Amino acid sequence: MTRAKNTICLWYDRGAEDAARFYAATFPDSAVTAVHRAPADFPSGSEGDVLTVEFTVMGIPCIGLNGGPAFTHDEAFSFQVATADQAETDRYWNAIVGNGGQESECGWCKDRWGLSWQITPVALTEAIAGPDRAAAKRVFEAMLRMRKIDVAAIEAARDGVQPAASRP
Repeated sequence: MTRAKNTICLWYDRGAEDAARFYAATFPDSAVTAVHRAPADFPSGSEGDVLTVEFTVMGIPCIGLNGGPAFTHDEAFSFQVATADQAETDRYWNAIVGNGGQESECGWCKDRWGLSWQITPVALTEAIAGPDRAAAKRVFEAMLRMRKIDVAAIEAARDGVQPAASRP
C-alpha cells in the first residue's frame, strides 16, 4: 500500500469514524479506507476502541484520530469546497448544517464534530479576484452580509444590480 507523503491528521473526541463516513457519503472522491482499533488501553479509550480512521475528502488524504476532548477544532483549519452553482452550494451547506452542524458567516459552517467548512461558489472567488476592483468591492461587501452564499446576489453585486428582493 502506497501512503501519501503528507496526510492531514484531524483530532476528534470520539467521532472520527462517524465523521469520515459522513464525509465519504457527502463529497465526491471521498472514502473511508481503513479503521484501526487500539491494541491496548490509552488515555481517552480502551483496547478495541476505534483509534484512527484513514479516509479521503475530495481526494485529500486524512487520518481521523480519536484523541479525546483535550483538543478541539477551530476556524484556523477548514476545508474550502469550490462549488459550481447554487444547487451544489445548497447541497453541501445543507448536508453539513442539516446533520447537526451550524451556520457561520461568509460561506463558513461547522459540521457536528466542530470541523469548519467554507462552501464557496466559484462565482464568488472569481468576482473578488477579478480585474474590476469596484465589482470586487461590491461582491465582497455583499458576501459580508451572508451566511450561506447566494450566487444570484453575488452576480447582481458583481454587475452593479440591486437584487430583486432589495428593490423598492
